[in-house]
Amino acid sequence: MRIHVLSLFPEMFTGVFGSSILKKAQEKEAVQLLVTDFRQFSNNKHAQVDDYPYGGGAGMVLKPEPLFNAVEALVAGEKKPRVILMCPQGERYTQAKAEELAKEEELIFVCGHYEGYDERIRQFLVTDELSIGDFVLTGGELAAMTIIDSVVRLLPGVLGNDDSPVLDSFSTGLLEHPHYTRPANFRGMKVPDVLLSGNHAKIEQWRMEQSLKRTFQRRPDLLEHIELTPEQQKYLAKLKNCKV
Repeated sequence: MRIHVLSLFPEMFTGVFGSSILKKAQEKEAVQLLVTDFRQFSNNKHAQVDDYPYGGGAGMVLKPEPLFNAVEALVAGEKKPRVILMCPQGERYTQAKAEELAKEEELIFVCGHYEGYDERIRQFLVTDELSIGDFVLTGGELAAMTIIDSVVRLLPGVLGNDDSPVLDSFSTGLLEHPHYTRPANFRGMKVPDVLLSGNHAKIEQWRMEQSLKRTFQRRPDLLEHIELTPEQQKYLAKLKNCKV
């Protein structure tokens, strides 16, 4: 996969793209991460990328020319990549969207600053508008980093264990079950006996129940959007009756 980022502050990505899983993914050649300062695509002699909004108002608006020029310079061939605008007005980002984007061969992320974008960028340049939550950041860079990390870790071979992303919270529609490691007894706080039993069927049963219980307690809204097995439905009914 190839991922381009268009930003006025490319230096923000140096540490993130050069660390942890994103660094390893590039070393394994699972992804290319390329950051471009779109200021260099301005056709203004002062490299201006924003201007005052028509009709007046507070703040500055990103001009269309630099971003159109930048995207057109990056796109080669007949197949056009998805161009993703980071914007608080966009679609709420989810794990399902991460899985969808991970199937693409190439992505372009547009990170804006200032008051907003010229509307023609939304209408005629980008294919997607995404938001990571109902709050406002100074710019789109941090949001883009978040999405890129969530997408890259889904690429084959990146995590080393291909089962890891499948079992993550939200990938199954439920929150993930609790995890424990050594020691089995830490200051009197003990690991559940079932995890020490060696009975894999009982362990899987426990993990399913704990995952469902945690989701019911912390994010019951998620249960409205997934199809539960008869076994899960039975356990959920038990949880509701016990009011745990």
